[in-house]
Amino acid sequence: MKLLVTGATGKLGSKVVETLLKTVPASRLAVSVRNPDKAEGWKARGVEVRQGDFDRPETLETAFSGIDRLLLISADGDNETRIRQHAHAVDAAKRAGVSFIAYTSIANAKESRNFLAPTHRATEEAIANTGIPYSFLRNNWYLENETSGIQAAMAGAPWVTSAGSGKVGWAPQQDYAEAAAAVLAGSGHDNTIYELSGKLLTQEELAAAVGAVLGKDVPVRQVDDAAYADIMKGAGVPDFIIPFLVGIQQGIREGTLEVESGDFEKLLGRPATPVREALARIVDAVK
Repeated sequence: MKLLVTGATGKLGSKVVETLLKTVPASRLAVSVRNPDKAEGWKARGVEVRQGDFDRPETLETAFSGIDRLLLISADGDNETRIRQHAHAVDAAKRAGVSFIAYTSIANAKESRNFLAPTHRATEEAIANTGIPYSFLRNNWYLENETSGIQAAMAGAPWVTSAGSGKVGWAPQQDYAEAAAAVLAGSGHDNTIYELSGKLLTQEELAAAVGAVLGKDVPVRQVDDAAYADIMKGAGVPDFIIPFLVGIQQGIREGTLEVESGDFEKLLGRPATPVREALARIVDAVK
Protein backbone atom coordinates (compact mmCIF):
# COMPACT_ATOMS: atom_id res chain seq x y z
CA MET A 1 0.00 0.00 0.00
CA LYS A 2 1.44 3.33 -1.10
CA LEU A 3 0.84 6.57 0.82
CA LEU A 4 1.30 10.09 -0.56
CA VAL A 5 1.43 13.48 1.16
CA THR A 6 0.99 16.72 -0.80
CA GLY A 7 2.75 19.91 0.29
CA ALA A 8 5.46 17.84 1.92
CA THR A 9 8.01 20.65 1.99
CA GLY A 10 5.66 22.92 3.96
CA LYS A 11 5.62 23.28 7.73
CA LEU A 12 2.74 20.88 8.37
CA GLY A 13 3.52 18.50 5.51
CA SER A 14 7.13 18.03 6.55
CA LYS A 15 6.02 17.18 10.10
CA VAL A 16 3.53 14.62 8.74
CA VAL A 17 6.18 12.88 6.64
CA GLU A 18 8.65 12.91 9.52
CA THR A 19 6.02 11.31 11.74
CA LEU A 20 5.12 8.68 9.13
CA LEU A 21 8.77 7.69 8.73
CA LYS A 22 8.80 6.52 12.35
CA THR A 23 6.38 3.68 11.58
CA VAL A 24 6.12 3.35 7.79
CA PRO A 25 8.95 2.13 5.53
CA ALA A 26 10.21 4.92 3.27
CA SER A 27 9.55 2.67 0.28
CA ARG A 28 5.82 2.96 0.99
CA LEU A 29 5.88 6.76 1.12
CA ALA A 30 5.68 9.29 -1.68
CA VAL A 31 5.37 13.06 -1.66
CA SER A 32 3.94 15.42 -4.22
CA VAL A 33 5.59 18.84 -4.40
CA ARG A 34 5.61 21.71 -6.85
CA ASN A 35 9.41 21.94 -6.79
CA PRO A 36 11.13 18.54 -6.38
CA ASP A 37 14.48 20.25 -5.77
CA LYS A 38 13.16 21.36 -2.38
CA ALA A 39 12.39 17.74 -1.47
CA GLU A 40 15.88 16.34 -1.96
CA GLY A 41 16.05 15.61 1.76
CA TRP A 42 13.09 13.24 1.50
CA LYS A 43 14.55 11.58 -1.58
CA ALA A 44 17.82 10.98 0.26
CA ARG A 45 15.87 9.13 2.96
CA GLY A 46 14.20 6.81 0.46
CA VAL A 47 10.90 8.64 0.01
CA GLU A 48 9.67 8.82 -3.58
CA VAL A 49 9.45 12.44 -4.71
CA ARG A 50 6.89 13.28 -7.39
CA GLN A 51 6.26 16.58 -9.12
CA GLY A 52 2.71 17.84 -8.72
CA ASP A 53 1.47 21.38 -9.38
CA PHE A 54 -2.08 22.21 -8.23
CA ASP A 55 -2.37 24.62 -11.17
CA ARG A 56 -1.32 21.93 -13.68
CA PRO A 57 -3.84 19.09 -13.30
CA GLU A 58 -1.99 16.77 -15.66
CA THR A 59 0.97 16.70 -13.26
CA LEU A 60 -1.31 15.74 -10.39
CA GLU A 61 -2.78 12.71 -12.13
CA THR A 62 0.75 11.46 -12.76
CA ALA A 63 1.78 12.26 -9.19
CA PHE A 64 -1.17 10.33 -7.74
CA SER A 65 -0.82 7.31 -10.05
CA GLY A 66 -0.50 4.05 -8.11
CA ILE A 67 -1.29 5.76 -4.81
CA ASP A 68 -3.67 4.02 -2.41
CA ARG A 69 -4.03 6.60 0.36
CA LEU A 70 -3.64 10.33 -0.19
CA LEU A 71 -3.25 13.16 2.31
CA LEU A 72 -4.35 16.38 0.63
CA ILE A 73 -2.94 19.29 2.62
CA SER A 74 -4.82 22.49 1.87
CA ALA A 75 -2.93 24.95 -0.29
CA ASP A 76 -2.21 28.62 0.38
CA GLY A 77 -3.95 31.55 -1.30
CA ASP A 78 -7.33 33.23 -1.51
CA ASN A 79 -10.51 31.17 -1.44
CA GLU A 80 -11.07 31.27 -5.21
CA THR A 81 -7.54 30.07 -5.93
CA ARG A 82 -7.64 27.34 -3.31
CA ILE A 83 -11.05 26.04 -4.38
CA ARG A 84 -9.82 25.77 -7.96
CA GLN A 85 -6.55 24.09 -6.99
CA HIS A 86 -8.20 21.64 -4.62
CA ALA A 87 -10.77 20.73 -7.28
CA HIS A 88 -7.89 19.88 -9.62
CA ALA A 89 -6.34 17.65 -6.95
CA VAL A 90 -9.60 15.87 -6.14
CA ASP A 91 -10.37 15.25 -9.83
CA ALA A 92 -6.84 13.94 -10.35
CA ALA A 93 -7.16 11.60 -7.36
CA LYS A 94 -10.35 10.14 -8.81
CA ARG A 95 -8.83 9.66 -12.26
CA ALA A 96 -5.74 8.07 -10.72
CA GLY A 97 -7.81 5.54 -8.80
CA VAL A 98 -6.85 6.68 -5.30
CA SER A 99 -8.79 4.62 -2.76
CA PHE A 100 -8.76 6.99 0.26
CA ILE A 101 -8.41 10.76 0.69
CA ALA A 102 -7.62 12.53 3.95
CA TYR A 103 -7.97 16.31 3.81
CA THR A 104 -6.85 19.06 6.20
CA SER A 105 -9.96 21.20 6.68
CA ILE A 106 -11.10 23.79 9.24
CA ALA A 107 -13.22 23.62 12.37
CA ASN A 108 -16.92 23.04 11.70
CA ALA A 109 -16.29 23.51 7.96
CA LYS A 110 -19.79 22.67 6.77
CA GLU A 111 -21.52 25.28 8.92
CA SER A 112 -18.74 27.77 9.68
CA ARG A 113 -19.01 31.49 8.90
CA ASN A 114 -15.22 31.87 9.11
CA PHE A 115 -13.86 33.68 6.05
CA LEU A 116 -11.57 30.71 5.35
CA ALA A 117 -14.39 28.15 5.46
CA PRO A 118 -15.67 28.42 1.85
CA THR A 119 -12.50 26.73 0.56
CA HIS A 120 -12.82 23.84 2.96
CA ARG A 121 -16.57 23.44 2.56
CA ALA A 122 -16.21 23.26 -1.24
CA THR A 123 -13.31 20.81 -1.01
CA GLU A 124 -15.09 18.54 1.44
CA GLU A 125 -18.09 18.46 -0.89
CA ALA A 126 -15.90 17.72 -3.92
CA ILE A 127 -14.22 14.83 -2.12
CA ALA A 128 -17.51 13.40 -0.86
CA ASN A 129 -18.98 13.62 -4.36
CA THR A 130 -16.24 11.38 -5.79
CA GLY A 131 -17.50 8.42 -3.76
CA ILE A 132 -13.94 7.78 -2.58
CA PRO A 133 -13.71 6.96 1.17
CA TYR A 134 -12.45 10.02 3.02
CA SER A 135 -11.47 11.53 6.34
CA PHE A 136 -11.85 15.25 6.98
CA LEU A 137 -9.31 16.49 9.49
CA ARG A 138 -10.92 19.69 10.70
CA ASN A 139 -7.94 21.46 12.20
CA ASN A 140 -8.80 24.24 14.63
CA TRP A 141 -5.83 26.63 14.85
CA TYR A 142 -2.06 26.17 14.95
CA LEU A 143 -0.44 27.60 18.06
CA GLU A 144 2.52 28.52 15.84
CA ASN A 145 0.25 31.08 14.15
CA GLU A 146 0.72 33.18 17.29
CA THR A 147 4.52 33.24 17.07
CA SER A 148 4.73 36.93 16.15
CA GLY A 149 2.56 37.83 19.16
CA ILE A 150 4.71 35.64 21.39
CA GLN A 151 7.87 37.35 20.11
CA ALA A 152 6.31 40.76 20.70
CA ALA A 153 5.45 39.75 24.26
CA MET A 154 9.02 38.57 24.77
CA ALA A 155 10.13 42.08 23.76
CA GLY A 156 7.76 43.66 26.29
CA ALA A 157 4.78 44.49 24.09
CA PRO A 158 1.18 43.82 25.14
CA TRP A 159 -0.95 41.09 23.58
CA VAL A 160 -2.95 43.00 20.97
CA THR A 161 -6.23 41.55 19.72
CA SER A 162 -9.66 42.46 18.38
CA ALA A 163 -11.00 38.96 19.04
CA GLY A 164 -12.94 39.95 22.16
CA SER A 165 -14.00 36.99 24.28
CA GLY A 166 -13.93 34.49 21.41
CA LYS A 167 -12.28 31.16 22.17
CA VAL A 168 -9.83 29.09 20.12
CA GLY A 169 -8.79 25.44 20.35
CA TRP A 170 -5.08 26.06 19.82
CA ALA A 171 -2.75 23.09 19.46
CA PRO A 172 0.80 22.76 18.10
CA GLN A 173 1.33 21.74 14.48
CA GLN A 174 3.04 18.56 15.63
CA ASP A 175 -0.23 17.34 17.16
CA TYR A 176 -2.11 17.98 13.92
CA ALA A 177 0.68 16.27 11.97
CA GLU A 178 0.58 13.19 14.18
CA ALA A 179 -3.21 13.00 13.83
CA ALA A 180 -2.95 13.21 10.04
CA ALA A 181 -0.25 10.53 9.98
CA ALA A 182 -2.39 8.26 12.17
CA VAL A 183 -5.32 8.54 9.77
CA LEU A 184 -3.27 8.17 6.60
CA ALA A 185 -1.34 5.11 7.78
CA GLY A 186 -4.11 3.59 9.89
CA SER A 187 -7.38 1.81 9.24
CA GLY A 188 -11.00 2.29 10.21
CA HIS A 189 -11.14 5.93 9.13
CA ASP A 190 -13.36 5.65 6.07
CA ASN A 191 -15.91 8.47 5.80
CA THR A 192 -14.96 10.06 9.10
CA ILE A 193 -14.80 13.64 10.33
CA TYR A 194 -12.42 14.60 13.12
CA GLU A 195 -12.75 17.96 14.86
CA LEU A 196 -9.19 18.44 16.07
CA SER A 197 -9.08 21.00 18.84
CA GLY A 198 -7.10 21.73 21.96
CA LYS A 199 -8.61 23.17 25.13
CA LEU A 200 -10.68 26.26 24.30
CA LEU A 201 -9.03 29.48 25.49
CA THR A 202 -9.71 33.21 25.23
CA GLN A 203 -7.02 35.69 24.22
CA GLU A 204 -6.63 36.63 27.90
CA GLU A 205 -6.11 32.99 28.84
CA LEU A 206 -3.57 32.47 26.07
CA ALA A 207 -1.72 35.65 27.04
CA ALA A 208 -1.66 34.49 30.66
CA ALA A 209 -0.15 31.18 29.53
CA VAL A 210 2.46 33.07 27.48
CA GLY A 211 3.24 35.18 30.55
CA ALA A 212 3.59 32.08 32.71
CA VAL A 213 6.12 30.62 30.28
CA LEU A 214 8.03 33.91 30.01
CA GLY A 215 7.87 34.54 33.76
CA LYS A 216 6.31 37.98 33.42
CA ASP A 217 2.96 39.67 33.03
CA VAL A 218 1.66 39.97 29.47
CA PRO A 219 -1.10 42.61 29.44
CA VAL A 220 -3.89 42.24 26.90
CA ARG A 221 -4.95 45.19 24.78
CA GLN A 222 -8.41 44.70 23.30
CA VAL A 223 -9.07 46.99 20.31
CA ASP A 224 -11.50 47.17 17.40
CA ASP A 225 -10.69 45.82 13.95
CA ALA A 226 -9.68 49.20 12.54
CA ALA A 227 -7.25 49.87 15.38
CA TYR A 228 -5.91 46.32 15.09
CA ALA A 229 -5.23 46.88 11.38
CA ASP A 230 -3.44 50.16 12.15
CA ILE A 231 -1.31 48.49 14.82
CA MET A 232 -0.36 45.67 12.44
CA LYS A 233 0.55 48.21 9.76
CA GLY A 234 2.67 50.11 12.27
CA ALA A 235 4.43 46.86 13.16
CA GLY A 236 5.52 46.46 9.55
CA VAL A 237 3.03 43.84 8.43
CA PRO A 238 2.62 44.05 4.61
CA ASP A 239 -0.63 45.69 3.50
CA PHE A 240 -1.88 42.63 1.62
CA ILE A 241 -1.67 40.44 4.75
CA ILE A 242 -3.53 42.82 7.09
CA PRO A 243 -7.09 41.98 5.87
CA PHE A 244 -6.26 38.29 6.42
CA LEU A 245 -5.15 38.96 10.01
CA VAL A 246 -8.21 41.10 10.71
CA GLY A 247 -10.43 38.35 9.26
CA ILE A 248 -8.87 35.86 11.67
CA GLN A 249 -9.60 38.13 14.63
CA GLN A 250 -13.18 38.65 13.46
CA GLY A 251 -13.70 34.91 13.01
CA ILE A 252 -12.45 34.23 16.53
CA ARG A 253 -14.63 37.00 17.96
CA GLU A 254 -17.67 35.47 16.25
CA GLY A 255 -16.94 32.06 17.75
CA THR A 256 -16.07 30.23 14.53
CA LEU A 257 -13.19 28.36 16.19
CA GLU A 258 -15.07 27.65 19.41
CA VAL A 259 -15.33 23.94 18.68
CA GLU A 260 -14.34 21.58 21.48
CA SER A 261 -13.69 17.92 20.84
CA GLY A 262 -11.92 14.84 22.16
CA ASP A 263 -10.87 13.69 18.70
CA PHE A 264 -7.16 14.24 19.30
CA GLU A 265 -7.36 11.61 22.00
CA LYS A 266 -9.17 9.23 19.64
CA LEU A 267 -6.37 9.47 17.08
CA LEU A 268 -3.30 9.95 19.29
CA GLY A 269 -4.29 8.12 22.44
CA ARG A 270 -3.71 11.36 24.34
CA PRO A 271 -5.22 14.85 24.51
CA ALA A 272 -3.66 17.74 22.65
CA THR A 273 -0.36 18.93 24.13
CA PRO A 274 -1.02 21.30 27.07
CA VAL A 275 -0.76 24.86 25.83
CA ARG A 276 1.97 25.92 28.27
CA GLU A 277 4.14 22.98 27.25
CA ALA A 278 3.63 23.80 23.58
CA LEU A 279 4.29 27.51 24.17
CA ALA A 280 7.55 26.70 25.97
CA ARG A 281 8.75 24.86 22.86
CA ILE A 282 7.87 27.81 20.64
CA VAL A 283 9.64 30.23 22.97
CA ASP A 284 12.75 28.02 22.98
CA ALA A 285 12.68 27.90 19.17
CA VAL A 286 12.54 31.68 18.70
CA LYS A 287 14.97 32.74 21.43
